[in-house]
Amino acid sequence: MDIKKTVEAEESFLISLRRHFHENPELSQQEFQTMDFIEKTLHGWGISTVRVPRGGVFGMIDSGKDGWTVLMRADIDALPIEENPKNLACEKACLSKNHGVSHACGHDGHMAMLLTAAKILAAHKDEWEGKVLLMFEEAEEMGERGVGHLLSYLDEKKIHVDACYGTHMMYCLPAGKVAVMYDGVLAGAFFYRVKIHGKSGHGSMPSLAISPIDCFNTFYMALQSYRMRKVSPRNCLTYSFGMVQAGDTPNVIPDELTFAGTARCFVNEDGLSFREDFWKLLKDICDNYGCTAEIMEDQYFPVTANNKECVDLARKAIAERVGDVMEDTDPWMASETFAITESTYPGIFTFTGVKNEALGTGANHHTPEFDIDESGLKVGVEAALAYVLAMLEEKPEIKSFHKEDLKLMLERAE
Repeated sequence: MDIKKTVEAEESFLISLRRHFHENPELSQQEFQTMDFIEKTLHGWGISTVRVPRGGVFGMIDSGKDGWTVLMRADIDALPIEENPKNLACEKACLSKNHGVSHACGHDGHMAMLLTAAKILAAHKDEWEGKVLLMFEEAEEMGERGVGHLLSYLDEKKIHVDACYGTHMMYCLPAGKVAVMYDGVLAGAFFYRVKIHGKSGHGSMPSLAISPIDCFNTFYMALQSYRMRKVSPRNCLTYSFGMVQAGDTPNVIPDELTFAGTARCFVNEDGLSFREDFWKLLKDICDNYGCTAEIMEDQYFPVTANNKECVDLARKAIAERVGDVMEDTDPWMASETFAITESTYPGIFTFTGVKNEALGTGANHHTPEFDIDESGLKVGVEAALAYVLAMLEEKPEIKSFHKEDLKLMLERAE
């Protein structure tokens, strides 16, 4: 297959798919019309599908010949963000029709690229051996909810997967470029939300109250020295509090305080140690103040780490079959549920460039101005096909992969 020529012939279809999804976004675990459209489209190409409740959609392309099975994934949910009709410089090519909801992270492009790749693979299945498993994941923005159900389904049905592939559009990478990098490409993440319970009282007599604000302040200050004391200076670990809420009257000490935030890392051991010490420190300080801590959220996602042998194969295949389109970039401090998939099966997670200053694209993800240069999608499909077809053809020996325990990962992410 001439990948570039084949994808070029489908570019208008690819862009029309992206615009359909962009105009019709649905929030996490409400993606019913999106999944209906995906299944109807796949059925039109003779691709069988399975819908996994609260997980998403699987489609299977079977060449009819023995071989490896490669999983290709796209996330499908949108965000509760009202879209700005303009990007950084221009009017956008298309806009959301769903008030207050938009594809401000690029999942519309992810679906369009995967469906276009599926169409091409199905039409050319006489040219390759094995199977390609398509995974359209619900609720990526909510964490493990969607992927947990999908991977559990594969585990329960004993569906074997040899390698996996995913990509994410990257706002700061030029359109026409893809990044295929070694090791950790997206940070591991620890999400926390806590309610500290104290005892309310009048502000004139703080000795008769138990202030959750004082308790939180001590906890906050104690964390400040954590990184210096516990994390190697060679490693990256950040944390932040995005929400702190307590009281609404200036002369009343509230009886509770709620805070939430996130930590990010590129070494899982650092992230898991921080999580453990975070909860221990909070308990000790709450005990000292006479408060109690109610844990409302405690999720941990591993680092999204690419397999060495898979990256070796991908970089070679893309260079040979697509051309000079690779450009390395810094690892992203964002996090991805694909980390769980890549901890279950060896694979790669790439970045697809969509930035074009002349078109005004380049605003960060999760902002009202986020937009893409749609020409970048074509290269994303080309790179995906080059990798998947090379994987099915070469079946490389993958020595460096060590499968994580799926049940344990999902327990950490609950």
